[in-house]
Amino acid sequence: MSRPFKIEIAENEEELKKRVQTANEGRHKEQLQMLWWLKSGQVKEQQELGIRLGRDTSTVTRWLQKYRLGGLSKLLEIKKAPGANRKINDDALAALKTELETGIGFSSYGAIVEWLKKEHGLEIEYGTVYALVRYELRAKLKVPRPQSYKQDEKLVSEFKKNLGSF
Repeated sequence: MSRPFKIEIAENEEELKKRVQTANEGRHKEQLQMLWWLKSGQVKEQQELGIRLGRDTSTVTRWLQKYRLGGLSKLLEIKKAPGANRKINDDALAALKTELETGIGFSSYGAIVEWLKKEHGLEIEYGTVYALVRYELRAKLKVPRPQSYKQDEKLVSEFKKNLGSF
């Protein structure tokens, strides 16, 4: 024989109905709908809730347990993973910014990887450095186009002078 299904819902029916209509996330809408059905008396059994919501009864049980323990705020809470720690510390990041801002800069992202290893002792992968420099710092590595060492400087300067006359 199972336990009797009893739950006390603190919110009033109109408030729950309004929150169901304005819910942005599907999961929240389902959970609010469940509470509204219980408060309005449309549903009397937990199995019926599961059938109406298209969810397993264990999911309904878990949602109701969350509501019993912490109310509506606990039920609608979205947990977010904290994420990993940064691979580059603030000092190294500030030094990298200043180095990128100078006229000298770096010739490649691989050079940045080597610089971080040599100057700050950080083992950071190429892809991580690329994403950091390109997307977070919004810096581009400026490298002049290669020129032939056989060029005559006198002829190049003469060409540049005559270029504007055409």
